[in-house]
Amino acid sequence: MKKLYYPIIIEQNQIARGTFSMKLQCNEIAETALPGQFVNLYCREGEMLLPRPISICETDREKGILTLVYAVVGKGTESFSRLKKGDTIKVLGPLGDGFKIDESIKTHILIGGGIGVPPLVELAKHLKGEIYAFLGFAESPILVEELESYGAKVFVATDDGSAGFKGNVIELFKNKNITGGMIYGCGPKPMLKAVGKWAEDMGIKAQISMEERMACGIGVCVGCVCKIKKKEEEDWQNRKVCTDGPVFWSEEVIWDE
Repeated sequence: MKKLYYPIIIEQNQIARGTFSMKLQCNEIAETALPGQFVNLYCREGEMLLPRPISICETDREKGILTLVYAVVGKGTESFSRLKKGDTIKVLGPLGDGFKIDESIKTHILIGGGIGVPPLVELAKHLKGEIYAFLGFAESPILVEELESYGAKVFVATDDGSAGFKGNVIELFKNKNITGGMIYGCGPKPMLKAVGKWAEDMGIKAQISMEERMACGIGVCVGCVCKIKKKEEEDWQNRKVCTDGPVFWSEEVIWDE
């Protein structure tokens, strides 16, 4: 159930250029959050009223710790990066509809691009069977060790070839020729579109976490809609990424050209 909390920051580290990991002592969210959900973080500065949606990277239910990994992309996230251990921050969550886990599936393929990688960590913790993770970055891979610690076999692609495969993550994935019972994708829209197309061609189910600009994060402002096919119809409807998603079945999504 989504509620407002004011947890203490127990750790904040820069893990790559422009990318930070923040750990919060927030028992309530850590105990209830599901893979693929997110939280709204609120800035301290009064002029930045709108919250920033941040994917949940990992939870420790026993210790009540919530881990968020975010990139500095504007004034809001830049203000988060200046917070220190012992500071408090306003948080609303958990929010959204996350990944669906089918325990009968034995092979899982995780595909993440850039800051779309963090939610795959919590997902990997809940999967049983073989897990393959394909991660794409412009530079400086993150969260590889965390995914490996949960049993994932990780493959990395970087744009400049400084780590792993030189090229994009979809090229890397296709080169490895690995198929599975379920695909889970999170990252930029072009990557997700390519994931959905490949899954459709191969006849494999795929869940994708959509990235859209959000204002309220709770479905009030209707600012984060995407086109979703109506069941058993040719028509489509707008669905809210913040409440109906962010995770959708890839075959539902209508990709704007």
